[in-house]
Amino acid sequence: MTDSAPSQSAPQPSDWIARWQQIARRIRVPLGFLTGALYLFELAQRAPYLAAVAWSLALVVPGLWLRAYAAGTVKKNRELTVTGPYAYTRNPLYLGSMLIAAGFAVALLSWPVALALALMFAVIYVPVIASEERFLRDTFSDFDEYCRQVPRLIPRLTPANLTKAVKSDFSLSLYVKHREYNAGIGALLLYLSLLLLRPMLAAKMNLPR
Repeated sequence: MTDSAPSQSAPQPSDWIARWQQIARRIRVPLGFLTGALYLFELAQRAPYLAAVAWSLALVVPGLWLRAYAAGTVKKNRELTVTGPYAYTRNPLYLGSMLIAAGFAVALLSWPVALALALMFAVIYVPVIASEERFLRDTFSDFDEYCRQVPRLIPRLTPANLTKAVKSDFSLSLYVKHREYNAGIGALLLYLSLLLLRPMLAAKMNLPR
């Protein structure tokens, strides 16, 4: 799967996927700002526990690894990638993002942030995944067979044995081409905000440390 599906033709007005995508495009930026504001509000309310920040790495690090592995394997729109992480789940990039988001909710020990992130993923990713699956089904004749063997999101315990699979090993050049390093940079900045921003807010606003 890819992070974004190319548009092939003008959507029909009765197409729920297209309508949902249009709504998602309009609200994803405001939702992102609201989630960021909620994150800062929760951070101002209480200092993060170092133990929770440490435990969050158990979700964030695998999420970053999964996104990196997927980004270095997928050849967007050129072939149906069914090897590497794509032999376990059809959407390793999105699964990795969800793990990262869940990790930062754990780091902050915030149910409101966790619920806001879950809502944002449901609103944004569901129509995107549906649209991508439509594109892949129209483009690759073996996509339905792939779907029968590999789950949409929750991974298999063992890789699917797709005998017609084209070998697609991890490629550093693909990783760089897809700019997946931005996910690592973003995670680092969020951890720095957890560790450094709260003391700065406490000093400026006389918050309890």
